[in-house]
Amino acid sequence: MQYIGIADCNNFYCSCERVFRPDLRDKPVVVLSNNDGCIIARSEEAKSLGIAMGTPYYQAKPLLEANGVAVFSSNYTLYGSMSARVMSLLSQYTPQLHIYSIDEAFLELSDSHGNNVKQEGEQMAACVYRSTGIPISVGIAPTKTLAKMASKFAKKYPGYRRCCLIDTDERRLKALQLFSIDDVWGIGRQIRRQLEYHGIHTAADFAARKESWVRSRFNVTTVRTWKELNGESCIDVEDLPWKKSICTSRSFANQGITDGAVLEEAVANFAAMCAQKLRKQRCCCQSVTVFAYTSRFRTDVPGDMIHASVTLSVPTQATAEIVGTAIGLLRKNRHGHEGQPFAYKKAGVILWNIMPATAIQQDLFDPIDRQRQAALTQAIDEINRRNGYNMVRLASQGTDIRFGLLREHLSKQFTTNINDVLVVKV
Repeated sequence: MQYIGIADCNNFYCSCERVFRPDLRDKPVVVLSNNDGCIIARSEEAKSLGIAMGTPYYQAKPLLEANGVAVFSSNYTLYGSMSARVMSLLSQYTPQLHIYSIDEAFLELSDSHGNNVKQEGEQMAACVYRSTGIPISVGIAPTKTLAKMASKFAKKYPGYRRCCLIDTDERRLKALQLFSIDDVWGIGRQIRRQLEYHGIHTAADFAARKESWVRSRFNVTTVRTWKELNGESCIDVEDLPWKKSICTSRSFANQGITDGAVLEEAVANFAAMCAQKLRKQRCCCQSVTVFAYTSRFRTDVPGDMIHASVTLSVPTQATAEIVGTAIGLLRKNRHGHEGQPFAYKKAGVILWNIMPATAIQQDLFDPIDRQRQAALTQAIDEINRRNGYNMVRLASQGTDIRFGLLREHLSKQFTTNINDVLVVKV
């Protein structure tokens, strides 16, 4: 029988920090967002202290200090490197590995040829933890939605030995009864409210409704979720909806950026990050938006707001083209001011009109050689994959981050920077 497995890293950002700080293994840990703004990741110990996701750091600081909570600034270079190691290990167990996010991946498994999928899932979790120090929870079931549900049980109950298998109707019905409707994968906030209005509070309540009732009230995505809860696999990983827009933005530390060259460098880096995310989901974009604005709270200095968009003749995923478009928009719309330059507090890039890279309408008069552009982009991605993030970049991105983010609690880049490699003294 064919099964779907999902490997989900537990409290991934916090777990990455703990790998290189074993003294924090059983202590509360939190990770902060860009500019140390809000709490975006919590260990189980931190959750038990009542620290809520998204709490501003300055509000939570007294509680964190009183309880000896370890605080880290987000270190995405480290997290990306650790994620690549985890995914590489998971790929050894099946050729059908579909990376869903930085800390999740779907796997196609089979119990044919005498394989015990439960035992294989336990071995998978043990291998990843032994090799990387990252704890994972594995859920296995006939459908992806049930597998996501099983991974939650594996994470919550130690008796499962980090792997929960839902392989019979009896186990499926029991799991549905114990699972709240708002925790079901694919049920958003609006759908949840509608379901609760009709007296549906658990996954079992929803699965017990007739298909005709679900179809008459909800969209096709919710119908697929209903089918998956009832054991019918109908969600293909390749068909999961891609992001309809991709945004990378940052708030700048201190008083903001007044130097136009530094602002362009920031926008170039944001655009390059967006282009990389676009390629990861195998898509292209046809529209680019750039925005930048000064602080809304300062009345003692002149203010400015930039928000400009452009539609490309041919959709693209090439970093050079997207960065060039973003910088061109910024230069065209950035205003001057006599006497005192504007201090931009936040800037960002948005890619939209996103579509699969396999469905691109070409332009007969396109001046760009798309084949050469794709080959160059692929070569740069491969060099960076082998040698480290941003090893090869556009000149407009600069050689150093001058639009400094506030990261007072940043850990080292243990796996990607030779100067940060741990030194063992014996």
